[in-house]
Amino acid sequence: MISNVEEVLLAEPRGFCAGVDRAIEIVERALVKFGAPIYVRHEIVHNTYVVNDLKAKGAIFIEDLADVPPGATLVFSAHGVSQAVRQEAARRGFQVFDATCPLVTKVHVEVAKLAREGYEFIMIGHKGHPEVEGTMGQLSEGIYLVEDIPDVARVQPRTDKLAVVTQTTLSVDDAAAILAEVKRLFPQVREPKKQDICYATQNRQDAVKVLAPAVDVVIVVGSPTSSNSSRLRELAERLGTEAHMVEGADDLQPAWFEGRRRVGLTAGASAPDVLVQAVITRLRELGALSIRKMDGVTEDVHFPLPRGLGDRSMSEVVSSRS
Repeated sequence: MISNVEEVLLAEPRGFCAGVDRAIEIVERALVKFGAPIYVRHEIVHNTYVVNDLKAKGAIFIEDLADVPPGATLVFSAHGVSQAVRQEAARRGFQVFDATCPLVTKVHVEVAKLAREGYEFIMIGHKGHPEVEGTMGQLSEGIYLVEDIPDVARVQPRTDKLAVVTQTTLSVDDAAAILAEVKRLFPQVREPKKQDICYATQNRQDAVKVLAPAVDVVIVVGSPTSSNSSRLRELAERLGTEAHMVEGADDLQPAWFEGRRRVGLTAGASAPDVLVQAVITRLRELGALSIRKMDGVTEDVHFPLPRGLGDRSMSEVVSSRS
């Protein structure tokens, strides 16, 4: 089977976002400061390579707080947690560091504020995703999940005071279509001042919209559990370009590139650059002569670390990720 790959176009931006960078650094700094093991509720971010790397350094990933011994250090994942989980962690007396992405925390704060004003909520998101569970779990009642347009008609709020919030990693276009239906059926609904879908999700999807029409096949580096990575693959396909998601270079199938001269490459917000570089190396082996970055948005967002981990004395903590 002969590959005809000549050029690889790199989407810009791609890979790690500020929230993912911060979450991983919180676990790494906690390991250095307190020693292994450090317990993490749920995968810190949805990437197998990252999780395995942190496991090797002494992180233990759990779902049930009953699996964490008394007095242990616990990190909440980037996706956020419900109030019930927070209260249980406090009751059990753990030392907690919260790696919830600040853009998810913003949604939690908005929900709590408007709930005190008597609002109920429609949440646009995917059932079972930990971010959705965390956001819906800010309240004990009065928040209704919609996953698609038909779901909207099933919502029966008990008040006219209704607000809408969104999972941060959705398809921008899908979320906009669902929101339009929410506004049609509930014209009085209150929207967030700034959209909940995060800057990194938006930027990576915008980059794929430029990339996909310019190439013969798109490769997305990311794990199947990663919502934002899955949305990138779906978007490329929706634009008419064959697309495949891979966790690493070993997943690449030579048959995908038969007769394909230009390959587009991007990565989800939880995929480290080391995986992207390995994919590029493999594509060179398959014949790629040129690797070219597309023009795109330059991201310079940085989020502060929690108190107790941001000490200057720990600036030497250098992660093995890139």
